[in-house]
Amino acid sequence: MEISRKVQINYQTLISNHKSLISNHSNMTPVFINFNGEIVPADAKLLTLKNRAFRYGDGLFESMRMMKGQLKFADQHADRLQRGMKALKIDGYSQMDAWFLKEKAEVLARRNKAKHGRLRLTVFRDADGLYAPSQNKMGWALELQPIDEPRYFLNSKGLIMDMFTDLPKATNYLSNIKTCNSLIYVMAGLYKNQNKLDDVFLLNQNGFLCEASSSNIFIWYQNHLYTPALSEGCVEGVMRQVIINLARQNNIPMTEAQISPDILYEADEVFLTNAGRGIQSVMGFGVRRYFNEVSKVLIDELNKL
Repeated sequence: MEISRKVQINYQTLISNHKSLISNHSNMTPVFINFNGEIVPADAKLLTLKNRAFRYGDGLFESMRMMKGQLKFADQHADRLQRGMKALKIDGYSQMDAWFLKEKAEVLARRNKAKHGRLRLTVFRDADGLYAPSQNKMGWALELQPIDEPRYFLNSKGLIMDMFTDLPKATNYLSNIKTCNSLIYVMAGLYKNQNKLDDVFLLNQNGFLCEASSSNIFIWYQNHLYTPALSEGCVEGVMRQVIINLARQNNIPMTEAQISPDILYEADEVFLTNAGRGIQSVMGFGVRRYFNEVSKVLIDELNKL
């Protein structure tokens, strides 16, 4: 009983220390996370070496955005997450609906005294076993990175990009899911840093355009907007679908297609999309330079939603 009491006192002290930190933090550092439904300090030691997300990348995640205290596009995130969990045969996917995502995100934001921020929800298979798991029980963790941005902003300086060809991305039913197995993006990130680039284009196993290192790709070519189809192996981005819908609602010709990388040498505009940043315009690929007129129109429409 004495040991239990000491542990409880120490935990309460830790919480108290973090509460004092939260009143003073001005560098927007998150102080609390939600781990399996419990609000805990962000630096709490929670995972063991047996965690399957750590050992095998056995899980998936959602990158989301909060503005003015509300989760953006909760229905779309919940739909994608549930379909991904079902594909990976992780139990409990019906629990991860839009109400659950909004409620957990808003509670965590209030606890961190943040109105705007980027969130990551990681869902993993909470089980023993080697490659074959002992069960398919769900575990999850929700993180928040506060940022002082109440809307989406188009980048003032366009991105400089190149092609990452060392690891073509496979096209299969896992390709569209944001799984925790992300080595291809890690290697693409290393290539980006080594070559002092802002981002890189990834190709699929057939040599066609797939995506960027953490975003989907849109290309404006001959007065028509194109993006790689899901059959090309890209992640099924929530913002990707939002932008497709916005383009069609604003009478911008829009096609999901199989796209040769050669189009990048002739395109008039290229931009990237993800849930965290919205739209990011690309300025250059090799010697080619691009405009950003369509991306300006679409980000204005995006901020109206």
